Amino acid sequence: MYGQFKDHLIKELNDIREAGLYKDERIIVSPQGAEIELESGQRVLNFCANNYLGLSNHPELVKAAKEGLDTHGYGMSSVRFICGTTDLHKTLERKIAKFFGTEDTILYAAAFDANGGVFEPLLTEEDAIISDSLNHASIIDGVRLCKAQRYRYPNADMAGLEEELKKAQKNRFRLIVTDGVFSMDGNVAPVDKMVELAEKYDAMVMVDESHSAGVVGHSGRGVSEHFDIFGRIDLITGTLGKSFGGAIGGFTTGRKEIIEMLRQRSRPYLFSNSLPPMVVNAGIRMIDMMSETNELQDKLHANTDYFMEKMQTAGFDIKPTQSAICAVMLYDAKVAQEMAARLLDEGIYVIGFYYPVVPKGLARIRVQLSAAHKQEHLDKAIIAFTKVGKELGVIK
Repeated sequence: MYGQFKDHLIKELNDIREAGLYKDERIIVSPQGAEIELESGQRVLNFCANNYLGLSNHPELVKAAKEGLDTHGYGMSSVRFICGTTDLHKTLERKIAKFFGTEDTILYAAAFDANGGVFEPLLTEEDAIISDSLNHASIIDGVRLCKAQRYRYPNADMAGLEEELKKAQKNRFRLIVTDGVFSMDGNVAPVDKMVELAEKYDAMVMVDESHSAGVVGHSGRGVSEHFDIFGRIDLITGTLGKSFGGAIGGFTTGRKEIIEMLRQRSRPYLFSNSLPPMVVNAGIRMIDMMSETNELQDKLHANTDYFMEKMQTAGFDIKPTQSAICAVMLYDAKVAQEMAARLLDEGIYVIGFYYPVVPKGLARIRVQLSAAHKQEHLDKAIIAFTKVGKELGVIK
């Protein structure tokens, strides 16, 4: 049987290549940072990591990780409720809750697990989930695991959300779920208006802060801070793998009764190994650093404003953003791949995004700014984009 299946896979893979949709992986041989070294020996500027605050190789976090390794060992070899909970895990959970102004927190191996494990334990076929059309794949997969009735509204369209809320009035409980920042476009969800609609139509609100925590809001506390709606969001999911140190690990934080129920019934929590102590201890230090100063957020916001202005002046089609994501729209998948390849030759590491990561005909290069970028890095990237953009006829 595998011989036939192999032929099928080869054909499918060839079709992907011919369509310009094949994804290659570049190999990095240095720590993550604004400048990285590839296996080829080439040193390039990295503009496509989720390293928004530049913490992925920060000496304070490296030191904290080593301390966690020394005091609590390498791994837990267990899930949380058996013998996988340390004082470090509980400390990080309390600090995350305090940071977001919530009541309690539960840690997961990844944010994908946080979203995959949140819906099924809480909602049944009597209930409703109302989801934004551009929500992350982890939310989509989590919703699929739940028997609740599904409603969908156009991206950030509050009139569309209201219509779905009206339809869902027949359901017992209603949960609106959205990304805080949509990862491919960089726009911030209008959660302030969403909360108003939730209160009007008796619904709960869940926000995935993976791309907004650490970025949005003056001190990086996400959409609650950005819209001044602390305490009005019922559930927040997020990651330690982006702004918060760039390693691994996810979390859900919110109402204490919800978190308590997730500890009892959330399958990714109950059946996955605990986060390694070194990751948790670095997470504790990261939260402390973010609570001490806004310096990194200020630098990130300044870098983003500067880059966006210069790129638009150069003539690029840029989606509006309130985050650190700059979507350079190219529309054609092959153009996106060709431009990314030529930019690498210029020392700029970016990736072209195309179907199925984004809808067909909406290919782009997603530039992600970091507090670790210096102005000379930004200028070099802008010059390279302008040169390659003109060569490919993307700009005049």
